[in-house]
Amino acid sequence: MNVFMKNITCFRYAALAATALAAASCSKFLDVNVSPNNPITVQPSVQLPTITIGTAFVAGNTLGRDGDLFIQHFAGIANQPFTEDKYAISGNYDNEWRGDLYGNNLNGAQTLIANTQGTSPAYSGIAKLLKAYNFAMVTDMWGDVPYSQALQGLTVIHPAFDKQQDIYEGATGIQSLFDLVREGLADLDKPGTLAPGADDAVYKGDLTKWKKMGNMLLLKFANTVSKKDPVLAAKVINEVLTKGADGTAAIYANADDFAVPFGTAVGNTNPFYSYNVTNRPNDQMASTRFLDSLAAYKDPRMPKYFTTTPANTAPTETTVFGKFTGIENGSNATAPVRANRSLYNTYVLGNAGEAPVRLLTNFQRCFILAEAVITLKTPGIADSLYKQGIRASMQETGLSQGDINSYFKANPAIVTLSGTDAHKVNQIIRQKWTAWVGNGYEAWNDYRRTGYPRLQPALNVSFTPNIPQRLLYPPSEVAANGDNMPTVTIATPVWWTSTPNPLYYAN
Repeated sequence: MNVFMKNITCFRYAALAATALAAASCSKFLDVNVSPNNPITVQPSVQLPTITIGTAFVAGNTLGRDGDLFIQHFAGIANQPFTEDKYAISGNYDNEWRGDLYGNNLNGAQTLIANTQGTSPAYSGIAKLLKAYNFAMVTDMWGDVPYSQALQGLTVIHPAFDKQQDIYEGATGIQSLFDLVREGLADLDKPGTLAPGADDAVYKGDLTKWKKMGNMLLLKFANTVSKKDPVLAAKVINEVLTKGADGTAAIYANADDFAVPFGTAVGNTNPFYSYNVTNRPNDQMASTRFLDSLAAYKDPRMPKYFTTTPANTAPTETTVFGKFTGIENGSNATAPVRANRSLYNTYVLGNAGEAPVRLLTNFQRCFILAEAVITLKTPGIADSLYKQGIRASMQETGLSQGDINSYFKANPAIVTLSGTDAHKVNQIIRQKWTAWVGNGYEAWNDYRRTGYPRLQPALNVSFTPNIPQRLLYPPSEVAANGDNMPTVTIATPVWWTSTPNPLYYAN
């Protein structure tokens, strides 16, 4: 694999990093007597925001955008989204694989670990957590990927593709993602010379919140493998619950969300705004299918997620919140004029691109634990956790407590778990799907793992008749490291979802 350490990773992300740290600039490294191809050690205070914001960027850019299409939050009406909505994704993702993930985020995290492990473990601990998140994204989307032999530059230029099971669970010579997180958490408790502060884009140096983020990663990973390895999943979830009932040791309040902020200046806006407003305003609009679901549930988050179309005489949905207009996923029909399209609203974009990209959240904890009570028999009250998750999501969109209470009072059947265990899991995942607007990666993970919510494939699909199960390896990797690469199609399930569990597919 021709994935080498970027010379100075902040070149590509300087504008992004500036949102979190205005002073973060690569210019001070460009001394005329120092080759930019052989840089000196980059300061942790520059590396950290670059990796953090790079992580949010890749989750909210092409990979997240395609996830949103697959799980039908949004629909494509022009250019790449138009074809990707029909699952024509062959030949994509070079930039994300080589540049964003391996080139910037993972190599950056590995370098930060190496530079700070012995002297400033607060930085190395955070870097290990970010490394774990990014490697999870890579393996969740592609399956078997370079992991144990990756990030070694010229030492190993054709790394093996480790099995996804080994990446999550570990094997001889392969550290599990769970142990990588544990190692990061342990580093956060060690004394050191330097510690993050203003250079920490999310938590401003609050290591207690980083510990919550790390414990949330353990819950996320356990949830991901829960269908394939329920014994391990229950063990890890109980490990976190031992630190605090109901997951208090993880992200337990919206204020603790791992949500990466962006700015309003051109070049600093979040990737959803950059693509859908600044660069490609006519490529996407709301999915009719998601609007139908929100309207059927009378969901007050609807106008927070999407803009209304008051002038449209033939909207998709007319609700108490206004008129909304979408288009079918995969449709070849001509989209309505821009004024008559429901587009992302303030929850995803902010007022001018400043909305955070939400990567790990309080509502996620609630729904993970609610599901685990039912499927893994872990401690807790599933219905209470389910209600907490809905409330946390609604609060995050900006709804008032009064509006939330009114919704709960008027819709007891929606906000109360009922029926068989399978039906309860369906309810939980549907609400989680509804809450994950702006994070197609996580919603796609849940869909592939559980089969919920029940989604029909897009219209006019190609390559596969069903919603994709994985991404295809990018052309550059096929050319450079194809001999080590497994043969798969977009219909090949990844390891953690490859064995159907009757519970998830019962009526």
